[in-house]
Amino acid sequence: MWVQVKTAPSLMLAEMWKEFFEGEGVPARILLSPNSKTVGEAAEYRVYIPEEKDHVVAEILRKA
Repeated sequence: MWVQVKTAPSLMLAEMWKEFFEGEGVPARILLSPNSKTVGEAAEYRVYIPEEKDHVVAEILRKA
């Protein structure tokens, strides 16, 4: 199961978070937020990681 770890106000920021997590060895996915009022680059996106990696991401974010 995938869990949400970040909400980004644009696709570019969501992709940056995804690349950051993947650079740390944690797979990530980006999905359009259902609350977003727009689509495309300016839409709100959510970043998800596998549930079993939640503790790893918490440690990464604590150190960042």
